[in-house]
Amino acid sequence: MLWNAAEAADEPHLWAVVGATGTGKSELSLDLAEALDGHGRAAEIVNADAMQLYRGMDIGTAKLPVGERRGIAHHLFDVLGVTQEAAVAAYQEQARAAIDDIISRGRHAILVGGSGLYVSSVIYDFRFPPRDNELRAELEARLESEGAGALYEELRLKDPATAERVDPRNGRRVVRALEVLAQGDAGHGAALPEKPVPWRDMTIAGLRMERERLVERLDRRVELMWEQGMLAETDALRAEGLEEGKTASRAIGYAQALAQLKGEKTEAEAIAETQALTRRYARRQVSWFKRYENTLWLTR
Repeated sequence: MLWNAAEAADEPHLWAVVGATGTGKSELSLDLAEALDGHGRAAEIVNADAMQLYRGMDIGTAKLPVGERRGIAHHLFDVLGVTQEAAVAAYQEQARAAIDDIISRGRHAILVGGSGLYVSSVIYDFRFPPRDNELRAELEARLESEGAGALYEELRLKDPATAERVDPRNGRRVVRALEVLAQGDAGHGAALPEKPVPWRDMTIAGLRMERERLVERLDRRVELMWEQGMLAETDALRAEGLEEGKTASRAIGYAQALAQLKGEKTEAEAIAETQALTRRYARRQVSWFKRYENTLWLTR
């Protein structure tokens, strides 16, 4: 179905390649770009992986090296330093601008990544409430002193529907939900709307894999990360201020490598925890993307 759609695509078009981590999205996006090019119109790729926005976070994010991108233009990779905070509202504006530019030049745009909220912010009519920096600072101070659990309980009492969609352990998401709620926007969702409206005409290709096979693949990938130099990469990023970065320092794998560097975890503990968190993250991705309607699913 996907390749039939590619063959029939005469006009510049938006494509989205989604799925859980480790299913092969990068490879599929390159194959799709080459198929589209073979039918007469070139394609360019736009990143939708929040952690691949960061310069230097390569091994731990399985970022495709430039030399393996088959000469296809890639956008929104390596655009943030590790001390900067990734914000989905800013990303939405940048990604849509990149897609508009690609299509205006007569090319297909392929959005690829597994960060569900980032993908949804681009392909659906997602509108973000404004930020209140002063209120955010107050909530972050409370997060530091009271912990995520106390703030989550406050959110649950004020807005149960939103609380159900937020991971109680994700302090940043809890803070953002309370910030939005305080500005009078109850039930903003923190997730894909119940009936999403497409931003523009598009084709969504989804990758899935039998759970047992995916788990084996993910566990081995984490082991390879350490074999390929995850600790050295994290140490180099530490010198660039990784520990001060609110987003980058908490990334799966990097947080564990930092703990190992500081002597708080052994290598075996760091790897095991990264594997467990990666498996959990993959489960959340599967749940998120299965709600996308009219997706052309491919099983690997």
